[in-house]
Amino acid sequence: MKRTHGKYELQIHARPMQPVRDFKVDVHIHEEAGISFIDVKGGLSTKPLANAITKTHADKQAWVYFYPTVYQQKMCDSCGDQGMNGDLVIVYDVNRDNGLGHIKKSDGYFVHHFAPSDLPRIRKNVIFVIDQSGSMYGRKIEQTRIALVHILNDLAEDDHFGLITFDDRISYWKRKLVQANSKNLESAKNFARNIQDRGSTDINEAVLQGARMLNEHNREGSASILILLTDGDPTSGVTNLEKIQSNVRQAIAGKFPLYCLGFGFDVNFNFLEKMSLQNNGVARRIYEDSDADLQLKGFYEEVATPLLTDVTMIYVGGTNLTQTNFSHYYNGSEIVVAGEITDNNIETFTPQVVAISSNRRIIFSNPNETVESTGTVSDDHIQRVWAYLTVKQLLEKELQLSGPEKEKVKKEAMELSLKYSFVTPLTSMVVTKPPGENTDVLHKPKEGETSQRWPSPGGQPNLAHLTPASGYSGQWVLSADYGIAYVLENPDYLEPVDAPIDATDAPLLHRFLLNSTGNQTVPLCFDISGAIILKLFHHPSRDL
Repeated sequence: MKRTHGKYELQIHARPMQPVRDFKVDVHIHEEAGISFIDVKGGLSTKPLANAITKTHADKQAWVYFYPTVYQQKMCDSCGDQGMNGDLVIVYDVNRDNGLGHIKKSDGYFVHHFAPSDLPRIRKNVIFVIDQSGSMYGRKIEQTRIALVHILNDLAEDDHFGLITFDDRISYWKRKLVQANSKNLESAKNFARNIQDRGSTDINEAVLQGARMLNEHNREGSASILILLTDGDPTSGVTNLEKIQSNVRQAIAGKFPLYCLGFGFDVNFNFLEKMSLQNNGVARRIYEDSDADLQLKGFYEEVATPLLTDVTMIYVGGTNLTQTNFSHYYNGSEIVVAGEITDNNIETFTPQVVAISSNRRIIFSNPNETVESTGTVSDDHIQRVWAYLTVKQLLEKELQLSGPEKEKVKKEAMELSLKYSFVTPLTSMVVTKPPGENTDVLHKPKEGETSQRWPSPGGQPNLAHLTPASGYSGQWVLSADYGIAYVLENPDYLEPVDAPIDATDAPLLHRFLLNSTGNQTVPLCFDISGAIILKLFHHPSRDL
């Protein structure tokens, strides 16, 4: 689980779409470091459902039970005749020291959680580069204005900041960074409230100007951050994506991170993600919803308080390490590193962290501390954490590469994913191959791609089709040929056919069912073990 805003968050979706006679959620949390606090939030924690929640906390363990009655399921704020429709959110954190952190080992592997908090904040220099092209029309631009005003209110007085808006032209609030005093903040908020959508999208020039302003603002003992918000592809100026990424990488030159926020579903998120990773940042999708302004503000709060820069994690006697260099460490977050202990020799294993705090070098070490052995969890638990982080970082690396290097990293990630049974973009479909037949594997569709051909062992799958006139909704069809099951969503027209259908006619693969009456999308997720048969659809007259 990822720590943000000083806590871990477990979100449980409870949308049965009907009152359930026996509905139970049991959560058990075990943390070797000890649990400092635990709380239950979300729409399903309000009255009268609050009475259905039992919470117990004892040192290293916590339990949450959620047992709502049928009556409570109908009476809560987000409930009705269709039962519960909301989330139960469990938040907690663990006990922490302000030194080297918490290190666990098991079966020759270790995982290190580093999250000091008792450190002075570092003054920051931040530039917001905001898309105001025509596609930001309406609620997007309105929510961006609201979020910017909130964010500006949260700047500390010793921070410096700048605002750039762009369409096919670049607009500056000021040509250089200025101090976040009350006068400048009021002026900036007036600028933010008057941002209007117009024109096309010149991402290249906008980001380069932001980088230029940060490079010119060289302030000792401070941390610089560049934040881009956009909702579309570059359509003006330099539009070649690889050229833009190259230009931005040269302009930033590893001096500060670039965070890219992609607004909505029309944005080329792969392009933003690659550009962020190339510049020590991350990309985040902002969902076009009623709380988009809170999503924007929430992301800013994650990077609002830098505590360390140039963080290097050192492990003498360690090998096969996950990422060990980090440009920034922010208050409320966490750095996690995993690896192998050479020859499983704990005596020669010495961890250390070196970083910059304000303008001085600081070393975190504890030579007398013993690395904790996890005797209460399964032997492969720490090894799986190492494998998970390694696969995640290999996939990020693969996104930035091309040619043979890309294929090599991709192969390594796939082999690890298969070995540890991780679901990833490379391993998201399980195919049971009939004996003696060659079966093609369908790769997960990427954003913006058209549908690919279905796997077709020995010929095209013979899809069972239903007509809307048959009394069935006609919104989905299930095919189960050759032991492979698909859910196909929203065919344009369905009719019974005897002849095989050309596979290219099939829509994209979805893992969701769309309720034709309520326009609600419900996840289709089942854990299947042994000889369990799930009857998802039944149509007696057509023997389906």
